[in-house]
Amino acid sequence: MSRSPSAGAAMPTTKTARQARVTALLANKAVRSQAELATLLADDGLVVGQATLSRDLVELRAYRVRGKDGGLIYAVPREGGERGVHSPSSQELLDTRLVRLCGELLVTAEASANIAVLRTPPGAANFLALAIDHSVMPSILGTIAGDDTVMIITRDPQGGAQVAERFLQFAAESGASG
Repeated sequence: MSRSPSAGAAMPTTKTARQARVTALLANKAVRSQAELATLLADDGLVVGQATLSRDLVELRAYRVRGKDGGLIYAVPREGGERGVHSPSSQELLDTRLVRLCGELLVTAEASANIAVLRTPPGAANFLALAIDHSVMPSILGTIAGDDTVMIITRDPQGGAQVAERFLQFAAESGASG
């Protein structure tokens, strides 16, 4: 296991974990080269050869796009296969999507300590949890979804109420705009 300094969590050195980290790095940083990406991975304790990194980028369907400064950077397809740059600026798009989904799917939100429990119609919890997992919300450690319930674990030992309230705000915002 390696430790990711940015996340503060143990990370296995499996292909799946490595590719998830590559995707997260490309989602949050303007990475210009494979060498730069390899350095970022090494900073997280993942030493990767160029051939392995190249295969990972192919399997992740990474492509090059022009960044804000006009230089080429790596990007990965968004959820649903859409092409676009994952970057901090895409947070607005993710929040917009979460707002819309909460307006459509959120039935209730309650909290206890560092846990927020969201209720959805039957069959919708997994869809909402996936959208939450793909969002950039640093206060959220992770989600677990059942058929009609999403459990969100927050990093703050008492952060559940704040996160539950945020999702209720998302639903209210969606209702006001739609």
